[in-house]
Amino acid sequence: MEKLQSSLQNMVLSLVVICMVAAGALAGVYTLTKANIAAQEKAKQQAAILAVLPEGCTVAEAEEAEGVTLYKAYKGSEWVATAIETSEVGFDGQQVIMVGLDTEGKVINYEILKQTETPGLGAHITHWFKNAEKPGQNIIGRKAGSLRVNKDGGEIDAITAATISSRAFLKAINKAYQAVATEEPVDAATSASQQQSKEMEASHE
Repeated sequence: MEKLQSSLQNMVLSLVVICMVAAGALAGVYTLTKANIAAQEKAKQQAAILAVLPEGCTVAEAEEAEGVTLYKAYKGSEWVATAIETSEVGFDGQQVIMVGLDTEGKVINYEILKQTETPGLGAHITHWFKNAEKPGQNIIGRKAGSLRVNKDGGEIDAITAATISSRAFLKAINKAYQAVATEEPVDAATSASQQQSKEMEASHE
């Protein structure tokens, strides 16, 4: 009986040690990869900003407004467009979108930063709404703010068998417009100078 009890204690102790080692290993891997993942996400975000704005722009410091993040773009001192990081819950999860709007609120381009929609259906948001060969579903050049799918009385063709995902996408674009419609331009040189100062301060900390 004592031998059986001793064996049981050894098994429990072994399992505890194995769990602790496994947990430590997982924590170590997470720590090592966390910075790399964050850097990749940041690079993807920066690439998306440039992709949705006109070429040759100076991008001002990020601003928060109405639950979205704005990146105003200037040519010289003239405010010419804004990249907006916006989001909405779709059919299978959060859609995070970077959309570029000109000063009239017309869509320049968009990029999907994150989405978990159904492959082959809702996941088509990555390209469906900027297909130049199909004007009925293409939002590029359209004024945002009241974009809706046909089923809701709008002019946009929803993704086949993915109306909920399509509605969420257009709602996110409209949200971006509402945020930027009430914004005023900031001085590009001042914003750039402030950003440079912050970077210099950070490098000396």
